[in-house]
Amino acid sequence: MKPFIYAGVTAAVMSASAVHAGTVSVFGPWLGPDQENVEAVLDGFAKATGHDYSYVGSDSFEQQVRIDAAAGSAANVSVFPQPGLAADLASAGQLTPLASGTADWVRENYAAGQSWVDLGTFSGPSGADELYGFFYKVDLKSLVWYNPENFDDAGYEVPNSMEELKALSDQIVADGGTPWCIGLGSGGATGWPATDWVEDLMLRTQSPAVYDQWVSNDIKFNDPRVVAAIEEFGAFARNDDYVAGGANAVATTDFRDSPKGMFSSPAQCYMHRQASFIPAFFPEGTVVGEDADFFYFPAYASKNLGNPVLGAGTVWGITNDSPEAHALMTYLQSTEANEIWMARKGFLTPHKGVDTSKFSDPTLRKMNDILLNATTFRFDASDLMPGGVGAGSFWTGMVDYSGGKPAKDVADGIQASWDSLK
Repeated sequence: MKPFIYAGVTAAVMSASAVHAGTVSVFGPWLGPDQENVEAVLDGFAKATGHDYSYVGSDSFEQQVRIDAAAGSAANVSVFPQPGLAADLASAGQLTPLASGTADWVRENYAAGQSWVDLGTFSGPSGADELYGFFYKVDLKSLVWYNPENFDDAGYEVPNSMEELKALSDQIVADGGTPWCIGLGSGGATGWPATDWVEDLMLRTQSPAVYDQWVSNDIKFNDPRVVAAIEEFGAFARNDDYVAGGANAVATTDFRDSPKGMFSSPAQCYMHRQASFIPAFFPEGTVVGEDADFFYFPAYASKNLGNPVLGAGTVWGITNDSPEAHALMTYLQSTEANEIWMARKGFLTPHKGVDTSKFSDPTLRKMNDILLNATTFRFDASDLMPGGVGAGSFWTGMVDYSGGKPAKDVADGIQASWDSLK
């Protein structure tokens, strides 16, 4: 067997003696097809290292991992859908710092590497910051979807900057069309699509450091910079000429229905800003890459903030220390570990060393190119904020704003809800 090499250690050496082989237990949120995908990666780990593994998935991961960690019975490695939960366990002394040198590896090998180090660095029980989390498998939100046939018929070109995107929106209006479909409806979660807009616009109007201060409430929600980002969203969503059905339809239109206007005849809109999952709600038979396509939600050329990307992802941490757990975390740094899942479905990676031809889906490859070109990556802010804010007053406040309430009043209310948690 050709030895697989990572971090200067050959798998042939690691697996040379069965005496040194062990088992690593992994607990994560994946069931069904995604469980099959992660187990394919773990099969690769077992083959490369000689270690065995067990994987358990749960749709109650967030609750169960807390219980197991408190009881001292957690899996060796846990896969967190949100870094905030991992940070809680690190603070409680229930997470083990990653091996020294991991942070340097991430900085060198991940696009926007410092962003990933920052996202995986938490305060331990002593208050000292260390790298506890390793991001593997991420999602992309900074996308604008469109119907290429509609663009071609009208002679429109994909914009490369926010200035060009706004100019295109104005041109569509001048031509008698409607540039955007926007819908905030999502049952009990109504309002969350607007939080993604505001987060993306924060990254395009402010530095990553300001974004981080906003997430942690070191700057208040009613800070003028945050209010300005909300109003940037309003420039799209509260403009009757810009939105299908007019501004009053934004809050009442279900987010799953809103992109369908791009495919009606005549088109109700030309563009729809939404994350990588939205094709699941396109009309049946829509082929991405032919009937629908996407481009990067662009940054302002004039602000020199690079190419920020908003997204989410899973952070892997050691919740029950063992040599095998560290071996798995090291294996995840390999191109092989990434390319196994790339060849399947539903996977994006910031790893600069992967062979992107290994993607089974050209759409995912194109999305991954956006990720690899990012100068900054930031996690969905509402997922990092306290639940009463990020999944509460922020959602409802954006519905109120879409309905006409002033941005400053909305921001004041959201900040008041945050203050009430202290």
